[in-house]
Amino acid sequence: MATNFLAVDLGATSGRTILGSIVEGKLEQRELTRFPNPIIETGGHFYWDILALYHEIIRSLKKVAEEGIDIASIGIDTWGVDVVMIGKDGGVLRNPYCYRDPHTDGAMEEYFKLVPKEKVYEKTGIQFMQFNTLFQLATLRRNGDSALEAATKILFMPDALSYMLTGEAVCEHTILSTSQFLNPRTGRIDAELIGAIGLNESQFGRYVTPGEQVGRLTNEVQRMTGVGAVPVVAVAGHDTGSAVAAVPAENERFAYLSCGTWSLLGIETEEAIISKKSFEYNFTNEGGIEGTTRFLKNICGMWLLERCRKEWTDAPADVAQITEDCKEAPAFQSFIFPDAPDFANPTSMVEAIQNYCRKTNQPVPQDYRAIARCIFESLAMRYRQVLEYLKELAPFPIERLHVIGGGSQNSYLMQMTANSLGIPVVTGPVEGTAIGNIMLQAKAIGLVKDRFEMRRMIADSIEMKTYLPQDKEVWEEAYKMYLMRCEV
Repeated sequence: MATNFLAVDLGATSGRTILGSIVEGKLEQRELTRFPNPIIETGGHFYWDILALYHEIIRSLKKVAEEGIDIASIGIDTWGVDVVMIGKDGGVLRNPYCYRDPHTDGAMEEYFKLVPKEKVYEKTGIQFMQFNTLFQLATLRRNGDSALEAATKILFMPDALSYMLTGEAVCEHTILSTSQFLNPRTGRIDAELIGAIGLNESQFGRYVTPGEQVGRLTNEVQRMTGVGAVPVVAVAGHDTGSAVAAVPAENERFAYLSCGTWSLLGIETEEAIISKKSFEYNFTNEGGIEGTTRFLKNICGMWLLERCRKEWTDAPADVAQITEDCKEAPAFQSFIFPDAPDFANPTSMVEAIQNYCRKTNQPVPQDYRAIARCIFESLAMRYRQVLEYLKELAPFPIERLHVIGGGSQNSYLMQMTANSLGIPVVTGPVEGTAIGNIMLQAKAIGLVKDRFEMRRMIADSIEMKTYLPQDKEVWEEAYKMYLMRCEV
């Protein structure tokens, strides 16, 4: 007898709904729908289409009903930081800003005039990035934004979609932790940080943690879809939180890399790590499941390649073929620092990479092969750099790296990563976020008791591949070149 769950997994470029089933102690999964999630540019700003995302969830529920599938619950995860404004009549006031909108340029410096940078980090332990929710809201307030002025509730993306399905306004812990106004010591929104921009705790939903029920589908949603009063469960609403929940690790002595549009590299700890060193290295302490902390660093990931692919006219459409072709380019010719501001959202990513190499006095990659190789090698080197920081700060030795997400399928990048890091790299699951989402729903109804049992079931249900380090001396020399050539 199968117990079924619907995972809604929304990324910054596409979304999917996946049917997860627990059958005789093993997890099975099937993709129901997949759809694009484009950034919409209009009026000088970048937005997400929240109604289109809601429509896709409704479409997936109709498919569930058409196929006669009984689902125990629904869980939603998305990227972090972005928020939706809800008016006093309960309606969505407008499409939410995308975190890549340039309106937050210089926002951190403006906010630090209100609360000093060191104090913000001491209170939150969150990596400074100009698009963090705190700085987005501060920008909207400074600009006299009409939606913020009229908002009675401010909901993060997964919570906003749960609200549209259930009518219940919640604030889930892991997604809140991306905001830079959650205090990890108290588990609550810091009054001083949001008070500095004229906001208060009551403007956010009731606090929930992964595994709590948000509510049940409204009568309207039941009527539209043909499903019953299915519960919506708060999973780890931040997609990385759900992804880390799915890491099939045997013990705590691991680092994880969620490899997709963004690369998120970190460790799982029992408590937040907030220190002078973590501040200096700009690490973040985000909420995990079962009261854990995801101590990690955000790294620009496959976004670099995705943007280049849109520009290349002579490159194959298939990423696998691009990867194969880039092996023809010479090794270690040029490096970029993936997290340089140059690559945040340039008009042309190809030109941004070429200009970076030019200004750092390196050979300028000309064709797609050389550019792709530059991207892969630079990511592998950046992973090494961040892992070195983690080794300094971790309360345990790091023995292996678990890689989850779409990037784990790129065997070329994974072998490079093992070579660069000098430790085994274990890949899988690919759909880690959706699997974590499903397993947290399963935990909510008691099918598994804790994250360790979840991970054992996942390990028994998926294929994993291990990459061992090669060519240690060659990669050691290349890493030294990367540090010298890049603005790190």
